[in-house]
Amino acid sequence: MKKKTVSPKKPASRVKAAKKSPPKKPIAAATPGGDGFWTMRLYVAGQSPRSISAISNLRRICEEHVPGRYDLEIIDLVRNPELAKADQIVAIPTLIKKLPIPVGRIIGDLSATDRVLVSLELTTN
Repeated sequence: MKKKTVSPKKPASRVKAAKKSPPKKPIAAATPGGDGFWTMRLYVAGQSPRSISAISNLRRICEEHVPGRYDLEIIDLVRNPELAKADQIVAIPTLIKKLPIPVGRIIGDLSATDRVLVSLELTTN
């Protein structure tokens, strides 16, 4: 029978962990005119006239009122119909405002700019 030789344990080396900064999170606006970040999801149906109009109207509104401070996700339900379930979409086009809180929902082509601004809390009426 062979004997096992055991070598003495080496002391653990001390390695200083690099300081990591906390991950950046989007800042929710305390007020609509604040320095917040807007997160929105627009559900459309392919290249229908209403879908094209909704995309164009929403991009114009965002560029005028929250330029550079918004994230817009456009979901085409013709290509991915299963995604409608997550936000309980029953009509299209539908805009879901995720941030800033409160979450909001607008149905239609977003052509009534004043109503959209009030619904998104970008202005008061």
